[in-house]
Amino acid sequence: MDLGLTGKTAVVTGASKGIGLAVVKALVAEGARVTAGARTFGELPDGVRGVRADLGTPAGPAQLIDDAVGAYGGLDVLVNNVGATRPRTGGFLSISDDDWLTTLTLNLLSAVRTTRAAVPHLLRSKGVIVTVVSVNAGLPDPLVMDYSAAKAALASFSKSLSKELGPQGVRVNTVSPGPVETDLWLGENGVAHTVGGANGIAPEAVAKQAMAGVPTGRFSTPDEVAALVVMVASDRAGNVTGADFVIDGGMVATL
Repeated sequence: MDLGLTGKTAVVTGASKGIGLAVVKALVAEGARVTAGARTFGELPDGVRGVRADLGTPAGPAQLIDDAVGAYGGLDVLVNNVGATRPRTGGFLSISDDDWLTTLTLNLLSAVRTTRAAVPHLLRSKGVIVTVVSVNAGLPDPLVMDYSAAKAALASFSKSLSKELGPQGVRVNTVSPGPVETDLWLGENGVAHTVGGANGIAPEAVAKQAMAGVPTGRFSTPDEVAALVVMVASDRAGNVTGADFVIDGGMVATL
């Protein structure tokens, strides 16, 4: 199936690993010209521009967009993927103002700032914005209270923006993963290790318990999330905007 992405220019944030890197690879496979933004990089696919930018700073997002547009002359697709969380095993009272500001900056303001820098270019190209949110936007969890709040705000921002930009030809959608096989969940400082350490149980047991609440019995893979992101960004979804696409193995039990 031709997704109509050959020759299109794309920017992906949080692109050094996990879902972001998988999205970069999927876009390249579809023929897109990709600029990847992150603070650090490992190995990127051939032909991908890696731009070192701290997207948690006011200037970082504009720096990334300016670099991509300067290199390729325009922008067709923006994938807001950057984000992170730290389980709050000490509960609400353990979350300081600095914790709240850090979480809101990385998970909400980074996307707002990157989008602000990108929109003038996307208006010219009649482009697409796909933002990676989380099922926690609709499933608030005290273990990730600040992250849940930030992702809910990000989902609301994206929906509002879709209403403003839709009449001008720019589509805005979100993809909301449940647990994914990434460092956020399974890494050394991820959810499983942090929760396991706080409760004296093995990280593997924490992950197994989480998977027990997923009807498919497993986490999604980064490649599966990336495939959905790329489909939503493609011409095949040409009249889809303001929508949220959940990929969680059936974990969300409500309509």
